[in-house]
Amino acid sequence: MVSWANLFLLCVTVGVFLLLVKLGLWQYQKGEQKALWQASLVQRQNAPPLNLAQLLAQTPQDELTGFNLSIQAQPAPAPILLLDNQVYQGQVGYLAMQVFEISQGSLSGLEGHQAADNPAWILVELGFIGANKDRRILPKITPLPQRSEAYQLTGRVYQKQINPMSDELYAETGNPLRFQNLNLPALEHLLTRKLVPVVLQAKDISILPQPWQPVPMPAKKHFGYALQWFTMAVVFALMLLWLSYKRLKKQQ
Repeated sequence: MVSWANLFLLCVTVGVFLLLVKLGLWQYQKGEQKALWQASLVQRQNAPPLNLAQLLAQTPQDELTGFNLSIQAQPAPAPILLLDNQVYQGQVGYLAMQVFEISQGSLSGLEGHQAADNPAWILVELGFIGANKDRRILPKITPLPQRSEAYQLTGRVYQKQINPMSDELYAETGNPLRFQNLNLPALEHLLTRKLVPVVLQAKDISILPQPWQPVPMPAKKHFGYALQWFTMAVVFALMLLWLSYKRLKKQQ
């Protein structure tokens, strides 16, 4: 007759085994999703640059990372922006960004997306710069100057993933202006201008390094974690079989 203790132990054993298998399957599915996303990024980066109208025609617009964009623009009258809490090659610092005003020629074809008296602005990444140990001291960034002819900006675009814990802007005052999360709607409200929903990592405009990590955790890591969970499930099952065998042998 099966005792309540043995029944409880059996339920716990099956539950733990199923949990380990479920975690392995979850990580494997995440790995497959990331593999498809990485393949899509490679295709986008190898494709010719889009103009602004073509970029904004992509659907959904919350998956624009990796496309190449080519526009003409001039520096806008806005402070340098510093995205806080960035890490590059083990150093903590900021991503410096400058606001650009897109030229009318690059706005053509938007079909009323922007009115002529309210041109679109776009965030252009200048690159990574390390932080001072004293957080009260902000790095000095030399902005790109206005010039007679507009800049021809070409590069890849990205959108930061939403932080599930907090997506508030938490912008400070001053120039440069430090903020905590790349919340574009909040930045639009702060700058009182409509922003293109991406950051442009333009080529050949800055001497600062420009990190590129559109996928925080690559597919191979998810597959590695899946293998670990599956291995734990197999080891757990073999261990229980061994203990059951020894117990049965002892009873005999």
